Amino acid sequence: MNKRQTLQDNVDAKQSRKLDARQQGDRSAWFGLGMFGLVGWSIAIPTLLGIAMGIWIDERWPSRFSWTLMLLIGGVGVGCLNAWWWVNRENEDE
Repeated sequence: MNKRQTLQDNVDAKQSRKLDARQQGDRSAWFGLGMFGLVGWSIAIPTLLGIAMGIWIDERWPSRFSWTLMLLIGGVGVGCLNAWWWVNRENEDE
């Protein structure tokens, strides 16, 4: 495929997205707040679950490693992947 055709395909795709956005109308502030809340909760819940499991493990089986800290980091990582998935899914719908 030559460069001219690739450029034309990119322009066509952008034009199509713009026309679709105009037909859908403006999304309200409520949509933005809802998406913001969805991303926040999708990070917060795995993080809090990781902390709770870490505290429980640390109380039952003490060791020189902090399970709370390790599962906190793991929960944040899982939450960020979860948030990325939701945002990516919303972008695909557009």
